[in-house]
Amino acid sequence: MKKGLVVYASRTGNTGKIAELIAEGMRFGGMEAQVAEVKEFQNEGGLAGFDAYVFGAPTYHGDMMASMKTFLFLAEKAQLSGKAGGSFGAYGWSGEAIERIYGTMKNVFGMDMVGDALRLKDPALGGGTSMAQDYGRSVAKKVLGE
Repeated sequence: MKKGLVVYASRTGNTGKIAELIAEGMRFGGMEAQVAEVKEFQNEGGLAGFDAYVFGAPTYHGDMMASMKTFLFLAEKAQLSGKAGGSFGAYGWSGEAIERIYGTMKNVFGMDMVGDALRLKDPALGGGTSMAQDYGRSVAKKVLGE
């Protein structure tokens, strides 16, 4: 069975909730999905063995959390070129971190990205739950060739 990894950084817990919902959507779409916080990775070896990667972080003061920046430098060493990818995050006003993660995955890592980045203020507002699950399904469709 194809496997996906959803990695996130979170301050208040909203981005972690979104990560869980994306993973749930990936499972609904027919693949295995694992969720992990960025702090769980000490080296790029922990990223091996997955068919899809979805990374997410909130935007604070117009930037992403330092832990996600550090993680992206680590992920750059993991040879993710050509793998399916996506990005997401919670935001208050602007959402720059989400777009920067997406751009890094697409342009620096050379990943095959799913549509656009997923931007949610809160997973519990305005259909956020189904939007996050649908994003996960989109990742599964890309991986499974549907």
